[in-house]
Amino acid sequence: MGVLNVTPDSFSDGGAWSDPRAAVRHALDLADQGADIIDIGGESTRPNAPPVPADEELARLVPVLRDLVPSLSVPVSVDTMKTSVAARCVDLGVSIVNDVNGLRDEGMPELCASTGVHTVIMHMNGLPRTMPAAMGGGFMEEIRGFLRERTAVALDAGIRPDRLVMDPGIGFGKDPAQNSEILENSSYFSDGYPVLSGSSRKRFLAVRYPGMDRDEASAEAARVAADSGADIVRVHNVALTRLRVS
Repeated sequence: MGVLNVTPDSFSDGGAWSDPRAAVRHALDLADQGADIIDIGGESTRPNAPPVPADEELARLVPVLRDLVPSLSVPVSVDTMKTSVAARCVDLGVSIVNDVNGLRDEGMPELCASTGVHTVIMHMNGLPRTMPAAMGGGFMEEIRGFLRERTAVALDAGIRPDRLVMDPGIGFGKDPAQNSEILENSSYFSDGYPVLSGSSRKRFLAVRYPGMDRDEASAEAARVAADSGADIVRVHNVALTRLRVS
């Protein structure tokens, strides 16, 4: 899964792809590098990031999606917490909703069910503006319990089991040691569903891989995730990750 941020304040590449034409070119380049999915996001979820109104998020996403979806041969995912944003993006041809808030916005499970999109349920400890620095003891069980509870909500809403993906939320309110444990045990969160792992360019990698540049560290982390049972790795540098993960 290749990352396309169209935000001015992303932690890793904020503002780099704010121009819709540049964003489309970058997404096509990611696909040429071997991305199987392009994941586009219009709201930063880094710690302390302010919330973005739905109309502003859509103003960033819609011009890109209008040109991008017809130009790609791979699926497009939208990284959003908002039902209204997801609905508009699905209308434009997005086939995956990547929800970092675990389908907790009103109507999101029903939208994903009625449209038949694939749906990523992610665990986030808190919210971006109030995200704690770490979870407590038993955090692995707590994350898995949350994913199971939200999966039950998704199934009750009518989302097909073969449309669900689990994401334990590396970097979202966990400390470096916790992030490493999650990375090394991806299959723990499966319960029979595919697992997505997203550690690319996150701060804990500097602790885990001191002296390694962020894309090399991200590619190595993607390899560890895949070896531990992740089915999808979400990355910024697709070409380098392809060399490391097979």
